[in-house]
Amino acid sequence: MEYWVIFIGAVFVNNIVLSQFLGICPFLGVSNKISTSAGMSGAVLFVMTIATTVTYLLHTYILVPMGLDYLRTITFILVIAALVQMVEIILKKVSPPLYQALGVFLPLITTNCAVLGVAILALGMENGTLLKAVFFAFSSSVGFALALIVFASIREFLELADLPEGMKGVPINLLVAGLLSLAFLGFAGLV
Repeated sequence: MEYWVIFIGAVFVNNIVLSQFLGICPFLGVSNKISTSAGMSGAVLFVMTIATTVTYLLHTYILVPMGLDYLRTITFILVIAALVQMVEIILKKVSPPLYQALGVFLPLITTNCAVLGVAILALGMENGTLLKAVFFAFSSSVGFALALIVFASIREFLELADLPEGMKGVPINLLVAGLLSLAFLGFAGLV
């Protein structure tokens, strides 16, 4: 039951993008097409889950026992940067079209505050264990993917819509993002 609460809370109630406003850059930048959004979601899922695992272990077994807790943020950033570099190398070899489609946004996962934010939030969980932290990271990345893919599908639909000239592009995208955020606010109090 506890893991179900973590999942529902991370995906819907406290969605990392639509409720906590972390990871807005890839949310607005990569969500032109569903295929690109799905690829970015997969990369973020991998990086967020692995980064949380590694940073949790580093924090718990190295930084805290040595009294170096104040180095948490810089250590987490270095771990995330190394993982993103690894994902970039793998994608370049395995899926060159996806690598090209993600373009500059793949290296931006390094500075994606959602990845760093989830790694830090996972440390502050009540009765937090490694398994709960990793499950929280996985659930948060599913919430990130949900927000990104829903937004991309709406943007693809809006490209075919007859909009006033002043609403095309950024204005309608920001309006839709705000409405999505309000829609997810309806899940508040669910868990």
